Amino acid sequence: MLAVSGLVVGLVLVLVLFVLAIPSLTESGRVEVQLGPERFDAGRAEDRAVEVAERGPILFADVAGRDRDVYVQHVGDDPTRGWFVFDARRPGTGRDCTLEWQSTASEFTDPCGGEPIDELGTGLPQYAVEVTEEGQVVVDFRSGS
Repeated sequence: MLAVSGLVVGLVLVLVLFVLAIPSLTESGRVEVQLGPERFDAGRAEDRAVEVAERGPILFADVAGRDRDVYVQHVGDDPTRGWFVFDARRPGTGRDCTLEWQSTASEFTDPCGGEPIDELGTGLPQYAVEVTEEGQVVVDFRSGS
């Protein structure tokens, strides 16, 4: 009898937890799933600008937790300006179609066919990028266009 009573009390507590306690922990009353960071720190602007100048745009794989691979590109001489971040492949294509940088032509080629893409990723989903006061390159994935 004591064991059955303990089991019933335990089930009631679990039910109260799921019905009352967990929803009240969120503002909206529902749990929202976030599959990855909304902002991504790509590193120090000065260091990244030098890296891009020497080796080309930097490919970051799956930085937002959604199979979203992006290129970080810098153009110009000022490390605080001229940053571009865009998807590393055309929409609807798989990772086998990740764009490849062609330094001699200053453009990307698509291993799955299609027209070349310019150094700024024109035509691909783009993300807002800022250089913070501390000199960090920060990408905002909420701004995708």
